[in-house]
Amino acid sequence: MKLRPKDDNLELRQRLVYIFQKMKLLIKPVSFVNQTGCRIKHLLYQAGVFHAQEVPVPVISVGNIRMGGSEKTPLVISLLSFLLEKGKKPAMVTRGYKGLWEQKGGILSDGKSIMGDWRSAGDEPYMVAKRLPSVGIFIGKDRYSSCLEAVKLGFDTVVLDDGFQHLRLKRNLDIVLHNPLENADLREPVSALKRADILLVRSLHGSSLKKTLTSLFQNVKIFGYNVTFQGIYPPGEDKSLPVEALSSKRVIAFSGIADPSRFHILLKNEGIRPLFTLDFHDHHSYQESTLRVLRKHYIRNHADALITTEKDIAKLSGSQSLEEIPLYYIKIDLEIEKAFYHEVLAML
Repeated sequence: MKLRPKDDNLELRQRLVYIFQKMKLLIKPVSFVNQTGCRIKHLLYQAGVFHAQEVPVPVISVGNIRMGGSEKTPLVISLLSFLLEKGKKPAMVTRGYKGLWEQKGGILSDGKSIMGDWRSAGDEPYMVAKRLPSVGIFIGKDRYSSCLEAVKLGFDTVVLDDGFQHLRLKRNLDIVLHNPLENADLREPVSALKRADILLVRSLHGSSLKKTLTSLFQNVKIFGYNVTFQGIYPPGEDKSLPVEALSSKRVIAFSGIADPSRFHILLKNEGIRPLFTLDFHDHHSYQESTLRVLRKHYIRNHADALITTEKDIAKLSGSQSLEEIPLYYIKIDLEIEKAFYHEVLAML
């Protein structure tokens, strides 16, 4: 069950932030404004008032039309890994949401060394840098300039993170993750999907959904994907633990991601039943006060371990409050139809 805050003010504040994010009455006006703004921007580009800027290497955009998370970062990792396997030298270009470099720009990785941390670049780019150290990672709102920096350093393909609404940059392939059965507020109207080259939908929704989307968007290729569990890892180690090592233990799960229910479901599917879960807001920074709360609950509930996500674990290194507490994270990947990668190759 989820933790119900008692008399801990910090815990209560964090819980209220999460609840606040989920309040539809507050999110819906934001969604409406976003959709209106995107419509106007698209019309201006169509009319030739604005022009997309082109860079001298292929650009693959990964995005969505919903507000919140939708497996974009695992898809970026999957694409970067595929490009590496094909002998390419790919770079990730991303805004670096909530990082110190978001406004001024910066290079997190030149493919040889990591030159910043999650505070500088944002938690998701830092997670990618740790997973794929040979990939270039460029941060900042001005993604056109980031692409030019990547080209200057010898990278030959760009994967643009969260780029579907970034019309300023011309792309060779627009990939959109879409789940029409999920109750979510939208950045853009569903009709915007006709701009996509490829739609990726969860395979668990079945072939009927793909047929429906194919009839609606006849010029868009549609492929299925699944989220796959890759294992449980101690921080800083490459070897995973057997799931059985935690399935019979008293564990506390915590995360700071857009949709924590996905994390909960993954644990449940692997037979891990936490004592309770602590859900912080997306991109939570884990100040020392938060870590003391985690330690308190670990001790109070006689837990055997703490478990979190790969995105969160990068922000927990060096914490004195969690010293000597067994801490693990889960790693996921996407399993996508092989025909999807043929389309990517065709673009290249």
